[in-house]
Amino acid sequence: MMSVSFRGGTEAPADMDALFRAYSDDLRRYAYRRLRDPEAAADLTQEAFLRYVASRRDERSDAPASQFFLWRIAGNLIVDLVRRERRQGRALPLEQAATLADAAPLADQSLIARQDFALLRAALDGLPPKTRTALLLNRVAGLSHAEIAARLSVSPSMVSKHIMKALKVCLQSLDSAAG
Repeated sequence: MMSVSFRGGTEAPADMDALFRAYSDDLRRYAYRRLRDPEAAADLTQEAFLRYVASRRDERSDAPASQFFLWRIAGNLIVDLVRRERRQGRALPLEQAATLADAAPLADQSLIARQDFALLRAALDGLPPKTRTALLLNRVAGLSHAEIAARLSVSPSMVSKHIMKALKVCLQSLDSAAG
């Protein structure tokens, strides 16, 4: 029976399920740090284990360096993937490729955006003057609560209350239209 050294130095049977459970998360994180793509990292992790199994199928010896062998396989797969992407360019999902063809929003997206804008404008117009001004100064002009408080002659905590009230009204306006 083959044994594998797990984290913490304990020995356990090297059935592939136990090996996968012991190392897959760490291997996937390693691949993600190098690739910055969670799907590619997950695929690469599975491919590394498949190649490990294929390489060990005929061997009956102990393999105390299984983890290191897996990391070597993963490292080689990462290098191969990066080289292939450099040569061929990175493949995009079809829905992303379609948006690259024309940067203008689709007609239905434009209509929805215009409707949302009209709802927000109506909600803002219905707010008390200080509440509306506090929100616009914060979100549009980028002023801090202290700066807004000085302009409106109120406390910074009151500015927070005005902004929260305005945001709540705006969200309710959008939610009522969506529901």
